[in-house]
Amino acid sequence: MRLTRMGALLVVGALACGKKSGEAQAQQAPATDPAAAAPAAAAPAGPVVEVKMTGVGQKFAFEPATLTVAPGATVRFINVSGGPHNVSFWADSVPAGGAAVLKAAMANQMQDLSGAFLTQPNDHYDVSFANAPTGAYKGYCMPHVALGMKFTITVK
Repeated sequence: MRLTRMGALLVVGALACGKKSGEAQAQQAPATDPAAAAPAAAAPAGPVVEVKMTGVGQKFAFEPATLTVAPGATVRFINVSGGPHNVSFWADSVPAGGAAVLKAAMANQMQDLSGAFLTQPNDHYDVSFANAPTGAYKGYCMPHVALGMKFTITVK
């Protein structure tokens, strides 16, 4: 009796889960490649300047922490160690008209002027300074600001 019930349950389960191959193909969503579905990130138009984001023990830093870039340059922040890191700008340090440019140039913002977290080594985050006003842009890494992880980018 016990075997008969288990057998019946298995048959009902198989019928409920299985379909004829024609029905399965008709109801299946077309397979898509996630990379093909997402739009490709545009390549930076101007020169790319790399800034490493590091953290070991209690020493967290942007390397270099101070840099000067030409208008139209892209700054690529690269998580090297000690993540998660992110790129955030102090709104009161951004030159007049610069906040709108940064907001348009920063993908996947967590909040105004604050980029997404980089959690894996070699993850990077690009900030374009195309059409950005000249002046100093001061920023920090949100998780490590208390440990002094700050930067200054001068567009000149």
